[in-house]
Amino acid sequence: MVRVALVGCAHIHTPRFADTLRDRPDVEVPLVWDADPARARRYAEDLGAAVASDPAAAWSDGGVAAAVICAETVRHRDLVLAGAAAGKHLFVEKPLGTTGADATTMARAVADAGVRFQTGYFLRSNPAHRFVRDQLRAGAFGDLLRLRYTNAHSGLTRGIFADEYRWMTDPAQAGFGAFGDLGAHALDLLLWLRDEAPVAAVAATLREMPGRLGGTDVAGEGTVRFTDGVTATVAASWVDAANPLTLEVAGTDGHAHVAGGDLYFSSTHVDGADGTRPWADLPPALPHAFDLFLDVVGGDTAADLVDVRAAARRTTVMETLYAAAHAGRWVEVREGA
Repeated sequence: MVRVALVGCAHIHTPRFADTLRDRPDVEVPLVWDADPARARRYAEDLGAAVASDPAAAWSDGGVAAAVICAETVRHRDLVLAGAAAGKHLFVEKPLGTTGADATTMARAVADAGVRFQTGYFLRSNPAHRFVRDQLRAGAFGDLLRLRYTNAHSGLTRGIFADEYRWMTDPAQAGFGAFGDLGAHALDLLLWLRDEAPVAAVAATLREMPGRLGGTDVAGEGTVRFTDGVTATVAASWVDAANPLTLEVAGTDGHAHVAGGDLYFSSTHVDGADGTRPWADLPPALPHAFDLFLDVVGGDTAADLVDVRAAARRTTVMETLYAAAHAGRWVEVREGA
């Protein structure tokens, strides 16, 4: 039985994580903290946990092995630095930080502490995405030309950010708007598919809705130019009624796209890969990123987690995409950890 503290309950994914924590027989949640005491009490009652008046209660409890941080993004830095210093394994909801500098500071602290880290990049567990990555590594696409991922929903128009989750539409607390929120998953997937290939520069455009959200972006499109000339396009939105076509990968010898959840794949290097019908020979789905974290802190040494330096890198690239949008030009990405 592994004891996991819930430190911050503000993020919109917290209810799902709480369900997972409650339903896993190998996990116990001894305490819950949140900046909003009423919210902490609600989750503590659901999980059969005590309410902590200060996050330090989690860090000082020697029986707590790990913490799940779902606080407002602006609170991540202090919580992560304290948790790492206390030797706790950390699941930190994405994005890691509101700025690349803060994310890099957190990554260094986590790496120096030697604790396990995970964040919520669940797209990596998808069988189609895992297959495409394997084929990229095998050279099935020939010379890679471009990639694209779109992550969009109609959450804003459906009102999911009202009341308790309104903070996620405030860049002062969340770091970014819609493009940084949903685009974080898209950007992670594309950098992961490319095995962390270095990025040269980025460009982007953001869409705001006059009179809505105080000027926060509700959609955006960005282009990432890698140093080898490959380009990746990232799109994200809180106002799309549907998102039928998500992933596209194009090369000189192959092409893949995911439409309606089905993968279509063609390659001159793979028998039967003519792209005319959904490709069925896929690897199994992996557990959700959150479950993988709980598996690892429970003793599973085989599960693959997100490297904390990669998580920080995504915040740096996303911050630069926003800078490029505001500047109206290509901006060089300055990475460092």
